[in-house]
Amino acid sequence: MAGAQAARHHGASYGARGGLLMADGSTDRSGGDAAARVRTPLLELITAEALERDYQMVAQRRVASGGTPHGKDQVPGRIGVVAVVAVFGVMLTVAAVQTSANADEDSASREDLIERIDARRDIVQDRQRRIADLQEDNAEAERRLIATGDAVNDVEGRAADLGGTTGFTAVTGEGIRIEIDNAPAADPDTEHVRDSDLALLVNALWTAGAEAIAVNGQRVSASTSIRNSGTAIEVNSIGIAPPYVVQAIGDTSTLSSRLVETSSGAAFAVLAGDYGWTYDVDNVDEMRLPAAPSSLRQLRSATLLTDSDRPPEGDGKP
Repeated sequence: MAGAQAARHHGASYGARGGLLMADGSTDRSGGDAAARVRTPLLELITAEALERDYQMVAQRRVASGGTPHGKDQVPGRIGVVAVVAVFGVMLTVAAVQTSANADEDSASREDLIERIDARRDIVQDRQRRIADLQEDNAEAERRLIATGDAVNDVEGRAADLGGTTGFTAVTGEGIRIEIDNAPAADPDTEHVRDSDLALLVNALWTAGAEAIAVNGQRVSASTSIRNSGTAIEVNSIGIAPPYVVQAIGDTSTLSSRLVETSSGAAFAVLAGDYGWTYDVDNVDEMRLPAAPSSLRQLRSATLLTDSDRPPEGDGKP
C-alpha cells in the first residue's frame, strides 16, 4: 500500500502485529493498527513519520551522550510554543475585532455620507426652486416695470401736450409776429396802448387759430393776467414797455388773414388807426415761446380731481 511503501522508503517496516519496525530494531505501536495507516492520507503520513523519525534520532543522540531521551529540558520549548500560539491567537482575535469594528465604522460612515448627500441634494433642489421662483418674480417685475414705463411715457406725453396748450411748456414753430407802438405825439392818458387793447388782440389771435401766444416774452396761459399798473402794462405781473411784440404760433398761411376777419381783430385794427399806433404783422418760419412762470400753476382754492372722480368729458355738468 501507499503508506507501507512510504514507510519503507524512510527505512522502516511493519512488524508481525502491524507495528512500525524502526531502524534500531524497536517496534512503534503508537500510530495504531495497519488499517488506520492505510486510511491516512499520504502527505499526512509522510509528515508524521518524518517528525517521529527526527524525534527518535534526537533521542538516540541524547542517550549516546549520556542524557535522557525525554528530559525536563523539553518543557521550556513547549511552553514557548504554547506562548507563541497563544499570542498568535490573541493577535488573530484582535485583528478580527478590529476588522469588525472597521467594517461597522465604514458602514456607519457610508450611511452618514449617504444621508449628507441626500440632505445636500434636498438643499440644492430647494434652492433651485427658489431660483426659479425669483426668476419668475423678476420677469413679472420687469413686465410691470415696462408697463409702468409706458404709462409714465404716456403721462409725460399728455403732460407735455397739456403744458403746450395751457402755456406751461416751451414750444417752437412757425407763426406771426405783431409789433405795436404808440404814436410819437400821443397823449399818455388817452391815446397810448392800454392793457385792454392788448387783451383784445390776444383774444383775436386765439379766435384766428393761434396755438401759443407771448407778449414781450411773457407766455400767455390760462392764469395770465394783462392789466395796467398806473400807466405801465403788466403781463404775468411782469411790467412791459413799448414797443409791444406779440408772437403767435400757428399756420402762417391762414393765421394773418383770419385775424382781421375776427370781430376782435377788426376792432383792434380800428383802434390802431384812430390813435395812430404802428401795427406791423410779419410771418416767421420758426419762433420759440417760453413757458409761463411755474408760480401760476399753483392752485390756491381749487383741488385736482383723480381719474375716478373726474366726470366724463362733454357731459355738460358744471
